[in-house]
Amino acid sequence: MTTEEETIPRIPRDFFTKPVGALIKTTLVDFPGRVAASLFLKGCNLRCPYCYNWELIDPMLGFGTERQTPDKSLSSLEDVFSHLEKRRNVLTGFVISGGEPLLFPHLAELIEEAKSLGYKIKLDTNGTLPDRLEAIMQNPATRPDFIAMDIKTAPNRYALVAPHAMPNSSADALAEKLARSVKLISTLPADSREWRTVLVPPLVGKDDIREMAQLLPKDASWQFAQFRNENCLDPAYNDITPYSDAAVTELVSYAKKMIAGAQLR
Repeated sequence: MTTEEETIPRIPRDFFTKPVGALIKTTLVDFPGRVAASLFLKGCNLRCPYCYNWELIDPMLGFGTERQTPDKSLSSLEDVFSHLEKRRNVLTGFVISGGEPLLFPHLAELIEEAKSLGYKIKLDTNGTLPDRLEAIMQNPATRPDFIAMDIKTAPNRYALVAPHAMPNSSADALAEKLARSVKLISTLPADSREWRTVLVPPLVGKDDIREMAQLLPKDASWQFAQFRNENCLDPAYNDITPYSDAAVTELVSYAKKMIAGAQLR
C-alpha cells in the first residue's frame, strides 16, 4: 500500500534557497478569523489587466512592460519555513496565494510542512486548474482548511483576463473548468470557503454578475472589492475610473438578490 508520505515527494535541498514569492509575515485580513502569514507565490496563468501584483508575473507575457521586482526582494522556502517555525505560537493560519499557487511545483510539500507545524491552511486560487485543485483536496495531508476562489467576470468573457495564458481555450471549456472548481470547493463547509470578485468597470457589470452567480452555490460567501486604479499590470487600467460608492452598492445589492452571502469587503 502507498503511504501519504510516499505520495508527497520531498523538496530538493537546492530548491530551498531559491526565491519563490513575497512573504507577508503577519496579516489580520487574509485568513478570516485567524492571525496568519501569507505567501504570494510567483507565477500565474492569467493576465488580469487590473492586477497590482505584477511583480509575481513573467513580464514577457504581460502587456509589453519590463517592470519586475528583483528576485532578491522575494523570500525562499527556507525563509518561509524559518518564519513559520519561529512564529508557530503566535500565528495560527498560513495563506498560500499568488500569482496562482496551483502552478507551484512543490505546493503539496509546502502545505504538508505547514500543517506539520500546526497551521491551518488557506489556499487562494483562480479556479482554472480543477485537476490540480482536486489532487490537493483529495489527500488529507494537503487538503486546505479554507479555500478562496476568484471569479473575475462572466465565464464567456475570460478571454479578457487570459489573452496570453490560454489562447487556445474555448469559452465553454474554461467555463467548465471554473464550474468544476466551484463544485470542488463547495464540498467544504460553508464557513471554510468564499468567492471573490473585484468590481472592475470594464469587466464586471450587472450582466456579468448574473452569469457569475449561476456558478455559485446558494450558500456562497461572495466577497466584492472595489477596483484600485493604481499600479495595474495594463497601464491603461490606471486611467479607468472606479465605480462610485452608489454604483458599488447597487451592484452588490443586485448580487445579493441571487446569492444572499454577497457583500462588499
